[in-house]
Amino acid sequence: MNVLLALSIAIAMGLLFSRFIRFIHLPNVTAYLLAGLVVGPYVLGVFTPEMNSQMAIISDVALGFIAYSIGSEFKLSYLKEIGAKPIVITIFEGCGASLIVFAALLLVGAPMPLTLALSAIAAATAPAATLMVVRQYKANGPVTKMLLPVVAMDDALGLILYAVLMALARTIDRGTALTVWTLVFQPLIQIVGSLGLGVVLGLVLVYVLRFFHSRGNKLALTIMMVFAGVGLCSLLDWSSLLCCMMIGATMVNLCNQSAAMLEQCDRFTPPLFLLFFVLSGANLDLSVLPTVGVIGVAYVIARAVGKCIGATAGAAVEKCEPSIVKYLGFTLIPQAGVAIGMARMSMTALPEYGTVINAVVLAGTLIYELTGPVITKIALTKAGEIKAKS
Repeated sequence: MNVLLALSIAIAMGLLFSRFIRFIHLPNVTAYLLAGLVVGPYVLGVFTPEMNSQMAIISDVALGFIAYSIGSEFKLSYLKEIGAKPIVITIFEGCGASLIVFAALLLVGAPMPLTLALSAIAAATAPAATLMVVRQYKANGPVTKMLLPVVAMDDALGLILYAVLMALARTIDRGTALTVWTLVFQPLIQIVGSLGLGVVLGLVLVYVLRFFHSRGNKLALTIMMVFAGVGLCSLLDWSSLLCCMMIGATMVNLCNQSAAMLEQCDRFTPPLFLLFFVLSGANLDLSVLPTVGVIGVAYVIARAVGKCIGATAGAAVEKCEPSIVKYLGFTLIPQAGVAIGMARMSMTALPEYGTVINAVVLAGTLIYELTGPVITKIALTKAGEIKAKS
């Protein structure tokens, strides 16, 4: 089938499914993934496996903009305002999820590269599903106020853990000898290089913006820098996610027009994200699901347990209010966008395990996106932050 026609069908199906899924109050990302399954090779066959591989550029660009938007959340004035508590809790719950998943997958006999990759992906949370519940039910209180900055920082921690653990997973997968260079310095160079490149591109963006004033030109410059970040990191074998995150962080802290810039970007990216999630669903290889059953179940359960234990421990260490200690972890279970992006990148970084990683994460995402908002609502209700309807 013609590629442009296939993409138009993908957008149409994504929009159609998003209308239907509103009736059962689930996030749009769930609709897009289901639409992808329908247009994929196992149902309608609009997208063949060969065609999916041709669409990699859409995923790369979408991931760049997802990372850019995450970076734009890190305004230094905001970080000073919220203090250390959300940062400590984020580290505890993100690392907690990764450690518990790592232990669980080793117990079920998963190969080390696969275990490291899924452990890295486990840290990420889906802010959209959580924020949807907060806004829909007008939740307000200590748990909600702590939840919002934690989910904003959560994906950034996930990107860093992913860069570190994936570098180690690739070293093991290639059979390279484990030395101080391969374990420490090589990943460190990739991470520092990616972050440094993002800062440089962000500074260039801020400088060049002085000479362009129309909204269209500003959007074009943003797109140019994200493209440059993704392209250069591909050439250098660095992390495009960390690079684009730093472009966003640099821009939001140094550009006095950052709010307008982000608003323009928000108008450009929704169709791109829709296509990304539909293509991710189409890329799910249903034939491998029976073979990843134990690994998939272990991942889904261990990640949820790790999030709850980590958030509870972090809140206890910071001496937060009892309601935060008790209920915050349950609001961090949803997982979607960034995790799916990491899974898609893993298909290239670890070809031998990529299909399994993608299947586990997408199946987990569907489960988390179906149950996560419900669990979040119950937790906030138990915490007394959602008023019961009379």
